[in-house]
Amino acid sequence: MSSKGPVELLRVLLVEDDANDAELLIDALRGEGIEVDPRVVDTEAGYRQALDSFDPHIVISDLSMPSFNGYRALEILREGSALIPFIFVSGTMGEEAAVKALRSGATDYLLKDSLARLSSAVTRAVDEANAEKAREHSENELMRAQRFESLALLAGGLSHDLRNILQPLLLTAEAMLDNDDEVLRKHGALVGDCAKRGLEMVASMLSFARGAKVETERVKLAALFDALLMLLRGSVPRNIEMVIEKPAADLAIEGNHTELQQCLLNLCLNALQAMPEGGTLRLSAEPATIGPDFFADDEQQSPGAYLKLLVSDTGIGMPDEVRGNLFRPFFTTKQTGTGLGLVSCKRIVGNHRGYVRVLSESSKGTTFEIYLPLEGAESSEDNAAPIVGGRSERVLVVVEKLGKQTMLSDALELNGYEVTTAGSGAHAMQKIDELGTPAIVVMDADLNLMSGVETIAALLDRDYRGPLILLVRSDKPVDRDGLPPVERIRFVEKPVSVNQLLRSVREELDATRKSRP
Repeated sequence: MSSKGPVELLRVLLVEDDANDAELLIDALRGEGIEVDPRVVDTEAGYRQALDSFDPHIVISDLSMPSFNGYRALEILREGSALIPFIFVSGTMGEEAAVKALRSGATDYLLKDSLARLSSAVTRAVDEANAEKAREHSENELMRAQRFESLALLAGGLSHDLRNILQPLLLTAEAMLDNDDEVLRKHGALVGDCAKRGLEMVASMLSFARGAKVETERVKLAALFDALLMLLRGSVPRNIEMVIEKPAADLAIEGNHTELQQCLLNLCLNALQAMPEGGTLRLSAEPATIGPDFFADDEQQSPGAYLKLLVSDTGIGMPDEVRGNLFRPFFTTKQTGTGLGLVSCKRIVGNHRGYVRVLSESSKGTTFEIYLPLEGAESSEDNAAPIVGGRSERVLVVVEKLGKQTMLSDALELNGYEVTTAGSGAHAMQKIDELGTPAIVVMDADLNLMSGVETIAALLDRDYRGPLILLVRSDKPVDRDGLPPVERIRFVEKPVSVNQLLRSVREELDATRKSRP
């Protein structure tokens, strides 16, 4: 802001009971080239109403009036804002009153018979307030970034612990499916499904915090809607009608079931909260074609065939200022909200190469439109070919976590292998010294007491020439060039399924046997 020429319209709130004095102040500002939008009040009620509705850039106040006074006006302003500048302009203001005014939070003070520096005082006060607002905004953005970094660290540590809990459950469930007891098989299927979904949620959490990729599958929309309806059944109040327009049974897209379910669930719960007096929640899916004019300037343009998911409510809707901040991290209109739900939704849709649109007006409800590309997806299920069992070959399993170690060894032993387990690299070397060299080694890359690289080097020092299956984390890439030169090594991402483990062990043993004379 400058006094050297016309500037943006400056909203000035004048607390003044003399109309002539108010006009004099306004003319003094306009005479210096400051474009002013003034509002004059002389009562506390009028002043409070103006602060809320007028949103002034600056307050200029007389010291005393018959029914109000400047000190009270300053006190009220500072209760709500520490940044809006406040200037006293008084006919008679002694040194003691001036000191009191500044100590109370006033920005400056002037005498009515000496307004020569009014323009410069207003300009400086508004510029300083704007600079302070900019500084606070930068600090808030930095704090948001630091909170995201903390979330990423928390998600990484938590996801690692959860995988250690869920992976043994998944392996146990797969072993239960081979049991002759039908009831046990049903329980195994239930445990396995829960463990699988839990592991997918862990991957989704990592994806949110670190941008790690999650596995895709062929997602059937009808099954997705059924699962969502089951989750919502206990959350829908009686005064809300839920309308689910279920898609055709064969309609499917390539994506991640758990992430899409999380996204739709979040939108539906938000919709329910937006209808405190009741209404209608509608969920539907329909094909759509996107043209070049659909995309915003900052979006990658990819016209074509899409599936449009719609989550609509007849609730309170949103004003423009709320809609414009929906996807800003930590922005929320809820007292107990985190401001991350819609950020997560947009991230999930982006991971699916899709787009989000929001249609909403105050008191007219809200519709979220999610566009996902309609492309064919191959089934991500394990190869259906039968698994060939072991021939009593000895397998050394090197895993620190006892639960995971037990599940892996049990799965191998039940399928015809002789298994030796070790809880560390050093323990593995002791086993080799005692029992001889194994036919194959299955080893977790995340070893602490003796690192994976050190353990592999120790294997080679003991003249181990067999294949190695290294269990690795998708979010923690292994420096393959930095590994010791093992003749055959296969990298298998965790969590590993029983079928994947058995198939990998069998294929590596067979390949090694064929490659040697």
